Amino acid sequence: MSAAMAASARRVWGLMYRHMALFKHSWPRLLELLYWPVLQMTIWGFTSTFLARNSGSTAALAGGALLGGVLLWEVALRSQMGMSITFLEEIWSRNLGHVFVSPLRPIEMVAALIGMSMLRMLTGVIPATLLAWALYAFNLFAIGPVLLLFFVNLMVMGWAVALAVISLILRHGAGAEALAWSVLFGLTPFSAVFYPVSILPHGAREIAFLVPASHVFEGMRAALLTGHIVWAELGWAVLLNVIWLVGATAIFTRQFQVARTRGALISIGE
Repeated sequence: MSAAMAASARRVWGLMYRHMALFKHSWPRLLELLYWPVLQMTIWGFTSTFLARNSGSTAALAGGALLGGVLLWEVALRSQMGMSITFLEEIWSRNLGHVFVSPLRPIEMVAALIGMSMLRMLTGVIPATLLAWALYAFNLFAIGPVLLLFFVNLMVMGWAVALAVISLILRHGAGAEALAWSVLFGLTPFSAVFYPVSILPHGAREIAFLVPASHVFEGMRAALLTGHIVWAELGWAVLLNVIWLVGATAIFTRQFQVARTRGALISIGE
């Protein structure tokens, strides 16, 4: 590793460590990471159990697909919210201007945000996945190694949405902060989390086709219900994620330069 790469890695780690240190003596922060994934899984787990007991084996399979959808959707949600909220922590602490007085480059900050996003997502999703296995005998890992591809695609989609949200915060300040919690929920109807794309009305199906998550969940249901991997769905998810991520990166890069020129990095949030 060259000296420049080592210095860059130290800066990324330094920013990540700052945020990790916030959790060291703050159990409410850790509880917040676990709370929603576990709560969602518990509610939908009881729902799927009820359906299985009252409707037979077909409903049991559908209940398993429902639990799989809930757990995988949390991957996208926690990845997006983890990245957005970590950025908001810098704004709330009035630290954004100080961060960029240092040699830290924007790409290094994005790398640190992604790292924290992964840690926050795993902290919330892994306990929920283990609880689904313990309470409902649902093993998400039974899907096989392709599960890793589902995870990666949903994480990348979450990062792309988070970059777009961060760009809006840089542009509009505190007025856009609520999007960090709400924007991905607006994509839920088109993401085919709980139902196949085929039941959507015309017009909504075309929108769903452009959402990477819809292809991931269609692939997940095929893997759980039939045991077959639909590689075409994963291919579409990868292609759309590349498009989303490139577009979001371009928007972020442009908006960051505008914010730096306007001095918004210092005044944002005030």
